[in-house]
Amino acid sequence: MECKGIAIAVIGSGLIGPRHAKSVVECLDATLFCFVDPNPSAQDVAASFDVPLFASVSEMLRANKRPEAAIVCTPNSTHVSISKELLEAGVNVLIEKPLSTTISGGRELVETAKSSGNHLLVGHHRRFNPYVTATKRALADGIIGQVVAVSGLWVTYKPPSYFQAPAEWRAKAGSGGPILINLIHEVDTLQYLLGPIARVHAEKTLSQRGHEAEEGAAILLRFVSGVVGTLILSDATPSPYNFEAATGENPLFPKAGKDVYRIFGAEGTLSVGDMKVYRYDGKDKSWTSELDESTLEVDDAVPFDEQVKHLVRVVQGQEQPRCTGEDGLQAVVVCDAIKRALAQGGAVDIE
Repeated sequence: MECKGIAIAVIGSGLIGPRHAKSVVECLDATLFCFVDPNPSAQDVAASFDVPLFASVSEMLRANKRPEAAIVCTPNSTHVSISKELLEAGVNVLIEKPLSTTISGGRELVETAKSSGNHLLVGHHRRFNPYVTATKRALADGIIGQVVAVSGLWVTYKPPSYFQAPAEWRAKAGSGGPILINLIHEVDTLQYLLGPIARVHAEKTLSQRGHEAEEGAAILLRFVSGVVGTLILSDATPSPYNFEAATGENPLFPKAGKDVYRIFGAEGTLSVGDMKVYRYDGKDKSWTSELDESTLEVDDAVPFDEQVKHLVRVVQGQEQPRCTGEDGLQAVVVCDAIKRALAQGGAVDIE
């Protein structure tokens, strides 16, 4: 196969695999090497991209040539085993979140990456989202002063088809549910913006579907820095208050432009989604004064495209991973703590 730049395999041809493949194809410094998926429907996906299809990673590795990197887009419970096989074979890995479904599995994978000498990146693509990068810059510039608290929302409605075969694992307690599938993005984003989370408390929402996995929760957070926060999570409630709808990052979902995080500081408030900033500029800082409103500028970068470009630069030795295996593991640790808080009640401290 003639390859320009870094050859990248996509492991998994379901909902997210083809989206990553599109970004690889559009990257000038990368080539889509193949798809890997045993599902018969993957034949049509691979044919649409005009690349080979392998039924397993081992079959791909036995071929005459192998890729320099792979993007793992398989069901959550298979992330560790597939990524370990790739790393041990000398293939750099970008793994879709979550890194793993258990803390022990995540630690094992991080150690495998270290011993193999290959790169392990975690696909928390929001670190490349222009709304997040604009927010991170604004906080670093002190636009709202010292951060005191944060309030977040991720609320939407997933239809029954979302949980049907071959994706019935999404309704299972061990690997599915919105905590591991969706909230883990919020956790990583907030830790990227505000630092590590030290303590959580959580209460379940009402169950409407009767699935093994949770449908949502109300969550209380305390960060190492002393910042406190709340999150409301639900995948069973129609709502425009979720990151995808707020930012339009996924073209499958209509853009609503609502705010999804409100970050409160000593000098003002930043509303993420509509990107409004509220401050007393040149006025008495008092609740009786009128707040000034401004809007942060956001560029049009496409997160998945930027993430693939970053993967290429990491493999080429030009950049360090923006989201390491350790970062991905920390998000899993926090989500595990939230699940324990749901099960046992009370606060759960995080090491």
